[in-house]
Amino acid sequence: MAKKQNKIRVVELFAGVGGFRIGLEGASDAYETIWNNQWEPSTKHQDASLVYVSRFGSKGHSNKDINLVPTTDIPDHDLLVGGFPCQDYSVAATLSRSGGIEGKKGVLWWQIYRILHEKGDKRPQYIFFENVDRLLNSPATQRGRDFAIILASLADLGYIVEWRIINAADYGMPQRRRRTYIVGYLKTSPVVEKIERLEDWVEYDGVMARAFEFKPKVGTMSEFDIEGSIKEVSDNFNKSKKESPFGNAGMMMDRHVYSVDAEAIYDGPRQTLGGNLVDENLVPEDFFITEEELPRWQYEKGAKKIERVSKEGYKYTFSEGGMAFPDSLEQPSRTIITGEGGTAPSRFKHVVRTKSGRYRRLLPIELERMNMFPDNHTYHPDVSDGRRAFLMGNALVCGVVEAIGKSLYQAIFNEAPVSSRPIFTVRDSKPMLDLSLFDDTEEPLLVNLPKKQFALDPTKHLLIGLVKKDNEEYFLKKEPTKLYYTGKNKTFPSTVALNKLYYFMPYIKEKGVRDLYLIRVVRIGNKAEIHPESADEEPRLIFELEYLRSLPAYQKVQLYRYWYKDSLLGRIIKD
Repeated sequence: MAKKQNKIRVVELFAGVGGFRIGLEGASDAYETIWNNQWEPSTKHQDASLVYVSRFGSKGHSNKDINLVPTTDIPDHDLLVGGFPCQDYSVAATLSRSGGIEGKKGVLWWQIYRILHEKGDKRPQYIFFENVDRLLNSPATQRGRDFAIILASLADLGYIVEWRIINAADYGMPQRRRRTYIVGYLKTSPVVEKIERLEDWVEYDGVMARAFEFKPKVGTMSEFDIEGSIKEVSDNFNKSKKESPFGNAGMMMDRHVYSVDAEAIYDGPRQTLGGNLVDENLVPEDFFITEEELPRWQYEKGAKKIERVSKEGYKYTFSEGGMAFPDSLEQPSRTIITGEGGTAPSRFKHVVRTKSGRYRRLLPIELERMNMFPDNHTYHPDVSDGRRAFLMGNALVCGVVEAIGKSLYQAIFNEAPVSSRPIFTVRDSKPMLDLSLFDDTEEPLLVNLPKKQFALDPTKHLLIGLVKKDNEEYFLKKEPTKLYYTGKNKTFPSTVALNKLYYFMPYIKEKGVRDLYLIRVVRIGNKAEIHPESADEEPRLIFELEYLRSLPAYQKVQLYRYWYKDSLLGRIIKD
């Protein structure tokens, strides 16, 4: 008799670009995401939703404000996950008609509560949430109140909850990112049968403790009850006290809390910022900081004291300490923020020094690696580099979810999990484009409409591509339109953003570059389109080109040992 296959049906709220899904699928093939919701308020361009659908497909995907999604539209599931926004969770009133609670309008925690409440006896047996580390201490006027509201409301729904603040870098991951992780179990779930003493579960036996070993700090243990209605918790919990009663590790059962402060224990391999960077020769030119811009970056990163005047006319001194410049390659990265993208100098953006001595910003693919996403996970023709950085600033470290997912699986099924999609921790310094990323793309990746009259724009991106011997004669003929095909699959640098390319210049060996073309379309095709006699139908990138002008003579350009160079037109054509 065949063994029954274990399955955990997952619903993912506030899905972003799928960090929870990647982590859980990396933990076990048992996790199956059957429905997900991603909606970015106040924006027409739903970048995260576009990326999510392009990677995981549209089946079960909802790009709608969760406030407007009826619970009846959400399929029954075993595990509810989500990284809900950190907001003010205070309670406004008790609803006499439904017996539920109402928080401030738009506070998304109450949408999680609403779904769990309305699911009734079909609510999921397990929950798994992520939030910022300050959740346990907010708000400043009533420390710990927000977390107490969350725990009390989950207890009233029948959940036993454990939590942990985890800094991913403490456990060998490539980013210093501290976040609160919350895992809960319905009292009817098989996991709850294993819980004997809260203290033992938190420190040794629990899902969090088995995923991330720690030792308790001496003298930090506390136990207490969260009392009163949710409204009373909102109004009175820890009122007038300066410190939160919640330690960074703990558990709640029937509103009784046990907590302690945890110190990480880890002696395994450690990832660094430098170990996740791509080869300098594959970095597009606009990510390098020019000598003219460098002093502005040094100023932003440096210590400073500035005299300022408030709106009320009071003079005060604004001061801030210096930051490491450039960022250390031997350590994990600092926390990635949503403002990481863009060329403007900033105190908070990462800057690294290359082997040649130049300074540069991080590429989107490197930001993805800091969060342990697959290379080019956010690569999409309609999503800019700046937005890709924004998406990573909002994301979580997938490796943390993977570790907790493994531990949760083992607690449920009493066996080791197996995954066919584990998260890789060794990265290629020369990443190449995987054309299978665009298998489901029906339209061309990029279109630049030709202009009958044109003025060269030195700030636009220029791709220089090597022309192979068997194609040189084709490119030496001056014709109004041409096709250029790249090498076979996985020979084109994935650091080159196709949606930013505007111009193209073919590189002829022993000659250099001369002819300038406008890129009209980038698409997937094959060599046989140009050379039918070759019968070569291996997938390649095809550039449809329109001739613009030629330089007076061939100009030498250094392609290093690669076939392509992403530069700016102004760096090649000086006049």
